[in-house]
Amino acid sequence: MTSVELYLFGAAVLLILCVFASKATGKLGIPTLVVFLAVGILAGSEGIGQIYFDDAYSTQSLGILALSYILFSGGLDTKWPAVKPIFREGLSLSTIGVLCTCLFVGCFIHYVMGFRFLHSFLIGAIISSTDAGAVFTVLHAKSVHLRGSLAPLLEVESGSNDPMAVFLTTTILQAMQNSEFKFIDMIPLLIMQMAIGTIMGLAIGKSLVWLFNKIKLEIEGLYIVLSVSVVIFIFSATQALKGNGFLAVYLAGAVLGNNNYVFKKSLSRVHDGISWLMQSAMFLTLGLLINPSSVWKVALPGLLVSLFMIFVARPASVYVSLFFSRLNIREKSLVSWVGLRGSVPVVLATYPLVAGIDGAGTIFNIVFFVCLTSLILQGTTIPWVAKLLKVYDAKAVVKPDYSSTPGSLRDVVMVEVPSYSQVKQKSIVDLGIEPSKVLIVGIERNGEVIIPKGSTQLEGHDKLSVMADDDALADFVEMLYSTPGSGHDSLAA
Repeated sequence: MTSVELYLFGAAVLLILCVFASKATGKLGIPTLVVFLAVGILAGSEGIGQIYFDDAYSTQSLGILALSYILFSGGLDTKWPAVKPIFREGLSLSTIGVLCTCLFVGCFIHYVMGFRFLHSFLIGAIISSTDAGAVFTVLHAKSVHLRGSLAPLLEVESGSNDPMAVFLTTTILQAMQNSEFKFIDMIPLLIMQMAIGTIMGLAIGKSLVWLFNKIKLEIEGLYIVLSVSVVIFIFSATQALKGNGFLAVYLAGAVLGNNNYVFKKSLSRVHDGISWLMQSAMFLTLGLLINPSSVWKVALPGLLVSLFMIFVARPASVYVSLFFSRLNIREKSLVSWVGLRGSVPVVLATYPLVAGIDGAGTIFNIVFFVCLTSLILQGTTIPWVAKLLKVYDAKAVVKPDYSSTPGSLRDVVMVEVPSYSQVKQKSIVDLGIEPSKVLIVGIERNGEVIIPKGSTQLEGHDKLSVMADDDALADFVEMLYSTPGSGHDSLAA
């Protein structure tokens, strides 16, 4: 084999090993991302694979590319009716929460552990954001059904807090490299980055909806090529305009996910697969970059930082951010626990390596240890903690997955009314559904079958037998899964 063939063969073998290893360890409750990371470490220079890899710049570049696709896919899955009631809380967590975590962790590392001042707050900035890929993966792969709007809140936070963490990290790095640097000068830059990122994301997202519906390509596969290409375009164009590319790709994905366009379901599945591929490649690469012997040397400080972040800094930042929120103490505690750190902090930890900052290797190893601890300790216990805090909806079901063929009539399908649904206690006639498009032919409640009438009231966990065409069925399910006050309260035109 040539060197290129060997590289391709090795990459394929490692990815296949990841898939089968995740299947074997899934029953043990081990997060899939930890498995990918472990495979990379075992294949590395200190593992059985003996693959030597120390290119921090390439790792950083891959991480930025991967994170763009992960955030875009997360945006596609973000449903505005579920997000709208908790948008303010999500925004607070992704800004105030990130800043508080950075300050709390930085103070602990400097004043308790004795690290240098800027180095301490650089570590705090790097680990200040929750990881979108880790949160999306754990919540979906483990089928964690949380009550109310907790799941949308956690996904919005993890999908939108990376820009703040990137800003804090790059700002502190500039201060370390420039003795005349003034932090106050960065506030207008932060506002500009967020504003440009928001405008670009919303504008391009809306443009894409129009483009997908109007371009009428003759080959379906070209829609996939177009959607994959625009992710890179959105990120790079926004960055070129001095905006935040991560925020832009997430918002563009969210706009697409909340509008109708041709081949929507197919494109969503493609991007879900790309997201998994990117996460796999990123964690494999991070595993190859890690030297276990070097990480072991910082195990004690890494453990101290990790425990402080998990049990003190994260809960404190959540309670400060959600001080005016209507969430109760159990819900806030669950939000505190699902503060997973994953690939994003490790990718940010390559910034000091690339910049050549003194002590960058130690910072990278501490951050890696913190992320690994978070994934293992928090990632494996989320369902248990949710049940302990009584915010776990044991009877919830995953939304049915329907074909997106426009206008096709479905056979009778079963959908369940969630416990938090806005349609609870409402009669069928008040739902505003058109019998010619959506017909509820039966209701199963507590083991009994009810023949529905217009006056029949729906209850949480009712199992509805429904006939509808695909478009109307998708809207009907969206209404069932919306919370009170979300604005999606009927199917009336």
